[in-house]
Amino acid sequence: MTSAKARIALTSGEPAGVGPELCVRVAREARSVELVVIGDRALLSGAPRIEHVPLARASTPGKLDPANARYVLAVLDRAIAGCRSGEFAAMVTAPVQKSVINDAGIAFTGHTEYLAEHSAAEHVVMMLVGGGLRVALATTHLPLKDVPRAISTAGLFATIKVLDADLRRRFRIARPRILVAGLNPHSGESGHLGHEDTDLIAPAIAAARAAGIEASGPLPADTLFVPERLRNADAVLAMYHDQGLPVLKYASFGRGVNVTLGLPFVRTSVDHGTALDIAGSGRADPGSLREALELAIELASST
Repeated sequence: MTSAKARIALTSGEPAGVGPELCVRVAREARSVELVVIGDRALLSGAPRIEHVPLARASTPGKLDPANARYVLAVLDRAIAGCRSGEFAAMVTAPVQKSVINDAGIAFTGHTEYLAEHSAAEHVVMMLVGGGLRVALATTHLPLKDVPRAISTAGLFATIKVLDADLRRRFRIARPRILVAGLNPHSGESGHLGHEDTDLIAPAIAAARAAGIEASGPLPADTLFVPERLRNADAVLAMYHDQGLPVLKYASFGRGVNVTLGLPFVRTSVDHGTALDIAGSGRADPGSLREALELAIELASST
C-alpha cells in the first residue's frame, strides 16, 4: 500500500520528444509519494529526484537519433527491475518513438509488449482510462489487415480473464461488467459480413460467462458506446486499436491514461505520442502524464 515513503518510477521516454520536459514539470508538483525520474540528467534539469541513465549521444528536441534507442530501453529496464524488486510501487512512462527504435535494428512494437516480455507476464492487456470510460484492446499495434488473424477464442478468453481480474484487484470493482465489441460491422450480420463474431468472439464470451465473468456481446461497435449501454458497464473490450480508442480519446480530451493489465506491478502511461513538432517549446500539455501518475498512485494503493 502506498504511503508517504512510497516511490514511483517515472521514465522520461524518447529524449527528442516532449517526455523529458513533461516529467520535469510533473515531478515539481507536491505529492504524497516520492517520484524518481529516470533518464539523462542533462534532459531533466529541475526535477527534484533523478536517477541518471546516460544518453549515448546528446539529444536535440524534435530530432530523432537511432543512437539513443538503447538508452530508451535502458531507462525502461531500470524501472522494470525496480518494480519487480519492490523498490518502486509503480511505474509511469512518458512516450517513446517506436519507429526510431526499429530504425536502430531493435524489434520493438510498443511499451505494452516490451513490459510483458521483460516481466515474464503470461498475458497482458492494454486498457485506456479517461472521460468516464475504460476501453481495453484485444489486439494492440497491428496493421488492420492482420487483426482478424490475431483474434482467437483462447486469446480472447485470456484477455477477458485478465481484464476481469485486474478490474477486481486494481480498480476494486466487486463484479465487473464487461461489454465485448464485435469485429465486423453489425457484429458480422449473422455471417453475411464475416464469421469471426460468431465463430471466435461469441465462444470466448460464453467461456467467460461459464467462468463466472459478467461479459456480454459481441456487440456492434457503432452502437456499443451509447450512454444507455455504458451506464451498465465497467469496461469495454474492443477488438483493435482504432475501434475503441477514438471514442475514449474524444471523451477524455487529452487526459486519458494507458494502463497495462496483467503485469506483476502497476504501470500507467500517457495517451499521446512524442509530439516531436513541439518538443522543447514548452507548449506540451502535462495533463495526461499528471493523470497517469495520479492513477498509478491510486492503483498501487490497492495492492
